Amino acid sequence: MIQQNSGPTLLGVDVILVGSVLAGIAALAVVFAVYAALTVKDPMAKRVKSLNARRDELKAGIVKATAKKRTSLVRRTDTTDKVKDTLQGMKVLQDSQVKIIEQKLAQAGYRNKEWAVVVIFARMILPIVLGFLGVMLFYWSDTFPEWGSMKRFGGFAALVIAGYKGPELFLKNKSNKRTDSVRKGLPDALDLLVICAEAGLTVDTAFNRVAKELGRAYPELGDEFALTAIELSFLSERRQAFENLAYRVNLEAVKGVVTTMIQTERYGTPLSSALRVLSAEFRNERMMRAEEKAARLPAIMTVPLILFILPVLFIVILGPAACSIADAFGGDGPGSN
Repeated sequence: MIQQNSGPTLLGVDVILVGSVLAGIAALAVVFAVYAALTVKDPMAKRVKSLNARRDELKAGIVKATAKKRTSLVRRTDTTDKVKDTLQGMKVLQDSQVKIIEQKLAQAGYRNKEWAVVVIFARMILPIVLGFLGVMLFYWSDTFPEWGSMKRFGGFAALVIAGYKGPELFLKNKSNKRTDSVRKGLPDALDLLVICAEAGLTVDTAFNRVAKELGRAYPELGDEFALTAIELSFLSERRQAFENLAYRVNLEAVKGVVTTMIQTERYGTPLSSALRVLSAEFRNERMMRAEEKAARLPAIMTVPLILFILPVLFIVILGPAACSIADAFGGDGPGSN
């Protein structure tokens, strides 16, 4: 019988095999990194496409002659029209509810307001679908035979609640991420607006320039500023363009900027000085938030310190002494018979 020579082992594990697997994983990671570096996508490409569509809509609104044709500017699809007709036939579509969903869609970055009826339809259908799935999973099948009646009902209720709150939570999560991104870049954007205003650029040109400069660093902020510049160029009332910016971004700082811009347009006050004051305030606010997070860090680190760090420290310090004491009292010392 021929005995095959095995490689070196460490704790019962073949070292050569583990090294080969790790080398393969490292090679795949290098290939993925090179591919990601060579295929860098412009974060503003998709947004520029939507902004061009909005510009075409505003141009069409100016060219259209009658008011009836102007009302057709909102992008519509056959799917959303069918869903809207179905909801209206069921008497479950309310104008106030649609307006709330439209604003949430705008704050999440979705420009097509017609998707509001799809969100309402999903909130109505998903609880039924997931509830039926829960009945099949927890009551009709033997997937969880060890579960009692309370656990089965809890799983069924969790699926129904997830179906009803899922679309709203998704939009809220997207809106929060977009708002945080806008908040981070707003002080820099105001500084650039101050420079553009002092250079003699108009408001819409300044917004367009800031969107171009900050588009890669803060794509969401660049998207909002570019859309505001387009609306400033084409809307009949410039005030409406600023109000639309506050409507799309759920941020008090943006509302303050919008109020300042409206007052500047109305009363002719210096724009650069007002924006400089706002920029300083936003920078101080950002610094205060950073200091607040730093001040909360000791309290947050208390639980990991108690659960993970102190036990290991006690084992390292007291472990040898405990072993020596156990050997002494156990009779395993050199003087024992």
